[in-house]
Amino acid sequence: MKSKILAFSLCALLCGRAAAQRTSDTLFVAFYNVENLFHPTNDSLTADDDFTPEGSYHWGYKRYFKKINNIAKVLIAMGKGSPPGIVGVAEIENDRVLHDLCRRSPLQRFGYSFVHHDSPDRRGVDVALLYRDSLVTVLQEKAIPVVFPFEPNTRNRDLLYALVRLSCGDSLHIIVNHWTSRFGGYAATIPKRNFYADVARCLVDSLLAHHPHANILLMGDFNDYPTDESMEHHLRAHNPLKSAALADDTLFNLMYHFVAQNNVGSHKHEDFWGCLDQLIVTGRMINGQGRLQIASNVPRIFNESFLLMPDEKYGGVKNYRTYSGPRYIGGFADHLPVYVRIVTSTKRENQ
Repeated sequence: MKSKILAFSLCALLCGRAAAQRTSDTLFVAFYNVENLFHPTNDSLTADDDFTPEGSYHWGYKRYFKKINNIAKVLIAMGKGSPPGIVGVAEIENDRVLHDLCRRSPLQRFGYSFVHHDSPDRRGVDVALLYRDSLVTVLQEKAIPVVFPFEPNTRNRDLLYALVRLSCGDSLHIIVNHWTSRFGGYAATIPKRNFYADVARCLVDSLLAHHPHANILLMGDFNDYPTDESMEHHLRAHNPLKSAALADDTLFNLMYHFVAQNNVGSHKHEDFWGCLDQLIVTGRMINGQGRLQIASNVPRIFNESFLLMPDEKYGGVKNYRTYSGPRYIGGFADHLPVYVRIVTSTKRENQ
């Protein structure tokens, strides 16, 4: 089929007919679990006491603004001076930290706005979406609550849904996720992540029922790996490297690109690097049929050396965090950012 299209284009050019040219631009899209971005002010409604000046981490304004500036440094470095047009973030406390990140850090000159809703999470940490006003317009947004039928009183983080319009005119549906962690034990928390996956899948199915050719991007810290049952069987996010056909309405997990690579990932647990942070898209964004395409169908992990430090216990390197246990070391986060470049193309007639 591709050879036929190429032959037709060449024929049209040689015959002097009006040929459609494609002009393209690239939108840089990232996700980053920034780990415990709390405002130093105590919130009496959440369990944030440790991250206050009087708390166990002695979390004052000096440390707070250093972390704000560190996050800005990461995003700017990731884009080699021009940070992403869209950034999903996890583990942010409230609007105040987002305002400081967008308006009181080096990010201020890039014109960021944000979408955020307070969720019922016990610690008060949520997900949010940052976007550059010059590149992205938010058309719709809402929080998607997650209530476990088997633990109805658990205070869970919401999913965040946003419909955005890009500068090329195309729309993109974004779902930002931060699923239940494995802190309570891996096996014991499997049903919780499976339920999160069911909620996200229901939202995807609803979007596709109304828009079969929708461009959908799920991003987040899923606290499971691409091959876990929540991802493969509940969310039904397939391996694009093993799929014969990349159907428009099928989800594909781009992070399978790293599964077969030894000791590569965005997060290190003991001696294992893996991809808890993932980027998942509908087939339309990787099969060449849509105007929004993932560049080379390949995601990236931003693993620059300044984000890492020697791992004296397990060898190699590990994430350079803000705290090492209770000790403040002034680093970044316990996750590395992941990102893709979306090629946004428009057609115009060459008369």
